[in-house]
Amino acid sequence: MRGLTHRAVEETAGVPAGTCSYYFPTRQALLRAAVDRLAEIDLADVADRPAITEPADPARIAAAVADLVQHLVTTGRERMLARYELSLEATRRPELHAVLATAGRAHRAVAQELLTAAGASDPPSQAPVFVAFLDGLVFDHLAGAGALRPTADELRARLLDLLHGFTRPLHR
Repeated sequence: MRGLTHRAVEETAGVPAGTCSYYFPTRQALLRAAVDRLAEIDLADVADRPAITEPADPARIAAAVADLVQHLVTTGRERMLARYELSLEATRRPELHAVLATAGRAHRAVAQELLTAAGASDPPSQAPVFVAFLDGLVFDHLAGAGALRPTADELRARLLDLLHGFTRPLHR
């Protein structure tokens, strides 16, 4: 987080000095823009995998989500680490926490659509659990103890297990 400065952004973007400060006059504005951009890219990654949100059988959805997780821990690695850094920073900045909460709602809405397409029994309450499961997998792989490093086949199987569990009738 210390390296996220207006000057560093300008140098990385190759724009003249002062440009970043013009559009994002405060550090808070710069952090908010970073969160918004990360969320935009995350949602574009999901949109690039139509099997995630189109009505489909759970096996197709599990395969598409497994592909997304693989993407996030490889090609999307730096972005995910930035997201975790921003999440930690948000514990000290309530205004940033609000921005992250808004982005999180967008992710959970996509998860709810996915679970609805899979025939889940209660997508609104299951979506946060599904997102937490995926976030936990990615976090463990990138920044945690690394105890969970499933193969692509194992990941698809665990996701399919989870989706099948979500499609069972509710027992209250």
